[in-house]
Amino acid sequence: MRKSILFLLILTLPIAAFAFKKKKTAVIKDLFPDGTEIPVWFRNNEQTDISKLGKIYRLTDYEVVNDSNQIQTAKIQAVIDLAAANGGGVVLVPKGIYLSGALFFKPKTHLHIEQGGVLKGSDDISHFPVLMTRIEGQSLKYFSALVNADGLDGFTISGSGTINGNGLRYWKAFWLRREWNRQCTNMDEMRPRLVFVSNSKNVQISGVHLKDSPFWTTHLYKCENVKLLNLRITSPAAPVKAPSTDAVDVDVCSNVLIKDCYMSVNDDAIALKGGKGPFADKDPNNGGNRNIIIENCVFGFCHSAVTCGSESIHNYNIVFRNSKVDNAERLLWLKMRPDTPQKYEYIEVNNVQGTVRSLIYIKPWTQFFDLKGEKDIKTSSANNIALKNLKFDCQMVFDIDKSEQYALSAFTFADLYLTAKGKEAIHGEQIADLVLKNVVINGNKLNPL
Repeated sequence: MRKSILFLLILTLPIAAFAFKKKKTAVIKDLFPDGTEIPVWFRNNEQTDISKLGKIYRLTDYEVVNDSNQIQTAKIQAVIDLAAANGGGVVLVPKGIYLSGALFFKPKTHLHIEQGGVLKGSDDISHFPVLMTRIEGQSLKYFSALVNADGLDGFTISGSGTINGNGLRYWKAFWLRREWNRQCTNMDEMRPRLVFVSNSKNVQISGVHLKDSPFWTTHLYKCENVKLLNLRITSPAAPVKAPSTDAVDVDVCSNVLIKDCYMSVNDDAIALKGGKGPFADKDPNNGGNRNIIIENCVFGFCHSAVTCGSESIHNYNIVFRNSKVDNAERLLWLKMRPDTPQKYEYIEVNNVQGTVRSLIYIKPWTQFFDLKGEKDIKTSSANNIALKNLKFDCQMVFDIDKSEQYALSAFTFADLYLTAKGKEAIHGEQIADLVLKNVVINGNKLNPL
């Protein structure tokens, strides 16, 4: 009898094992909006371990003193150069305030700022040399940033301290110039950026507070595989507005992760750039942004949480998800320039909530445009744009103008739970192939078009 039972058990084991395999839950793949799988690189986010980056060069060990009034650019640069000459290492800013002009990091050198440490930018523009650089969609001579890294592989900024741009004097000068000349552009007032990383790969900026930049705060140009993790990026809207202090400008980059960051600035929080002008798509210095993920972030006041433009020609596979937005002017802004051929495609905003004035804003952008002698405006397009699983209090939901300047197609609005101050409607003639699915505004469900 016992032998018979054992025999039956042996026979049923393969069947039981097969049944167990059948019950396994299929793995849900994480996909970009175009359907391609998001690489595992985006999920491996370890904190920077400076013990693995070579010798530690503590500034105060090299005649750099804790003094918020003494400019020490040459001494700090000498520490960076020494680290580079010895095969690399970590330039460490200890507790205290260290005033500096433009600093240039070299191969295998890194920046680490300890808690209580402040690298403070000079408010004298003469401490920032003019050189060939990238600004506002152009490659030209302009002022260097406070922290500059060009052509590096593996560059990191880390720590729990602060990089303070000391921007108040620059902001006041900008608004005074604007009062005198209403047509002055952002670049007419001489201002440095806070951090500029260009032509680099495998970059990580994490932990630090980036504050009060005179101009753009974090500018990435022609970079690939960049992670911005657990950053706090701020500039004020009052009592003196901090003009053009974008938190992050992504300019001709691929594979960028912006995760667990707090951003509140007096301009766009994240702006996707790439070039401007009627021949922008022919200029090798320009290009598109591809595979950009923004997730688990919190946004305070800003002109827009995520913006395509104003200097942009192509953005592809942009994911903005799992975040909160508090009192932003706009959630998603597509700036459409009449002087630049632009294409924005495969953009997804998913699982975001909060308060904004406009949920999605698409209108011609005509500030300081220049056709450079061309007779006709350039036409642009935006397609495969999806807003899903959103819950927002808005002044206006669909802030979209129809224009011959651009074509909008294949938009999806799904599972949106919104309140709006005024009467809201979305018109089918504004967007071709528009899908509305479970869009509820002020308790009323919109009918599918």
